[in-house]
Amino acid sequence: MTDVPAVVNAVRLLERIARDWPEPVPSGTLIDELNLNRSTAYNILGTLQRAGWAASRGDRGGWSLGPRLLAIAPAAEDWTAAIVREELDALSQRLGYIAFVAQWDGGDQYSVQTKADRGKGVHITVEGGETFPFSAPAIMRAFHAWSDPAVVDRLIERYGIVGFTRETVTEPAKVRDVLAETRRRGYGASVREYDLGQSGVAAPVFDANGRVAFVVVVLAFSSELNESTVERVGAAVRECAKAITTRTGGQWRIGDR
Repeated sequence: MTDVPAVVNAVRLLERIARDWPEPVPSGTLIDELNLNRSTAYNILGTLQRAGWAASRGDRGGWSLGPRLLAIAPAAEDWTAAIVREELDALSQRLGYIAFVAQWDGGDQYSVQTKADRGKGVHITVEGGETFPFSAPAIMRAFHAWSDPAVVDRLIERYGIVGFTRETVTEPAKVRDVLAETRRRGYGASVREYDLGQSGVAAPVFDANGRVAFVVVVLAFSSELNESTVERVGAAVRECAKAITTRTGGQWRIGDR
């Protein structure tokens, strides 16, 4: 029986990527070490990516194992968690704020999962398992801005929009405008809307089907995170969410900016 060259090379590529997991392997490294034709390597990698067996962070970012391959591996959850912890830690260190992942329970609250806290001195912090209500502004916007508007309307009707402070956007038409703005820039922001003394930014991490799996959140005092800094912080949180999405084989739904 004769081996099929393309299949053999696909296996070699996956084995080399797996060797450095969870660190991504640059395209050039794969091509040079495996002595592959550049065009052949990219064609095979592209096929593996579309099948969910490999994931790319862009040509400069390298290649990682894809979500479908990880789903059949016993350590899939550990690998995904390692990526999330690594990206959160880098974000928290960069900004000096607490960074965490929030997961929606499908009902009226979100819960803190993994967190990274590289802040110094007096700063806002949260604990694992801590919960936030459905309409917590930044988190709600990041979670639901990419949902069917009719579904969002039903959720809002069921759980309501709480006016946490005088700054909270609660009027339905304005809430829709804020959700549209969240989709445009790729993150939800809450400047003194949940608490007058603090602000937050959240960005979505998408799964392989382009659905929001969870959100990356940072919190800080409103003296630090406010109208003058929210765009810079938002961009950093969005890039963290994008890195997690692409490294775990998700479908990024926000245009590069």
